[in-house]
Amino acid sequence: MLVEWKQRLRLFVRRFWQPTSACMTCMPGSWGNLLSLAHWAIALQTGLFTGVLAVLLTFTPARKLYAHRYGNALVVGCLTAIGDAYSHPSHYRIPVVEHVLTGIISGLFALGGSYLFEDRGRRIRAAWARFFG
Repeated sequence: MLVEWKQRLRLFVRRFWQPTSACMTCMPGSWGNLLSLAHWAIALQTGLFTGVLAVLLTFTPARKLYAHRYGNALVVGCLTAIGDAYSHPSHYRIPVVEHVLTGIISGLFALGGSYLFEDRGRRIRAAWARFFG
């Protein structure tokens, strides 16, 4: 039982950084307003809501999607779009564009993270060894 909750905590942390980063990337003026407290509040709220949704999903049969790289990215992207829509209204002219774009970017972050961080960051360690000795 304790192992399951440790896995859920790890899942929450992973699902927190991906939507938060995607939200900061997709909001208009995000890179120019990187130090804006308002942007960070919205991004952290999106990440928090998405992380909670991801943990709640582990209690359903849909948890099997987390085991597969592409299924995981799809789930993270959809949950991020929902979390972003819940967190704030769209800043773009068409209402759902920002939320869908944030979901797509978050799914790509999840997919990229699965390649980089699998096997305890084997690819990162190999690249580090190649460049620095």
